[in-house]
Amino acid sequence: MTKRRRFKQAFSLKDRLTKFAEDVRKKAGVLPPGPAREDMLRKARQADTAAHIEEWANSPSLQPPE
Repeated sequence: MTKRRRFKQAFSLKDRLTKFAEDVRKKAGVLPPGPAREDMLRKARQADTAAHIEEWANSPSLQPPE
């Protein structure tokens, strides 16, 4: 039987999502207006939302988002 390869992340999920969103926004900034740019900006918004949800889910009091 083969062993599963384990990998410990160096940064938290929130940090990785935030970094991804920043990088995508920079790339979208150099693109001309159009569907490709809008898709990249949508991905950045989704990453920001995921970071907020992850932060909320890991909060000690687990309050609903405001």
